[in-house]
Amino acid sequence: MATIGKFAVRVVVLAVIIYAVTRLVDGISVDTAGGRYGEAGTYLWVALLFALVNSIVGPVVRLLALPFVVLTLGLFLLVINAAMLGLTAALSDRFSVDGFVPAVLGGLLIAVFSWIAELLLPLKVRA
Repeated sequence: MATIGKFAVRVVVLAVIIYAVTRLVDGISVDTAGGRYGEAGTYLWVALLFALVNSIVGPVVRLLALPFVVLTLGLFLLVINAAMLGLTAALSDRFSVDGFVPAVLGGLLIAVFSWIAELLLPLKVRA
């Protein structure tokens, strides 16, 4: 499968994961009312934005936070995932995260669900 195709499938899977997380975690929501693209389109837009934030800003933040990640044996990555969710919420008017605890829980669930999806659908995009 071509790289663009894999990326598109990953965004769709991420949209489903974000949908599940908004149902499981109080404090994380996607406002689908009044959107031009409907509910599915809104989730796809949020997933695309989250994927872009994770692929552009995420590596820089992870590199800068490497000493904290090593000191906490990787647990600081949960804080970084929460920050990526918060940044996505700040960039989108349709996605909101109401505090640190929902962001950490959401980041944890997205990581776990993404790991499960990767086991079922090996869709790593490699250059």
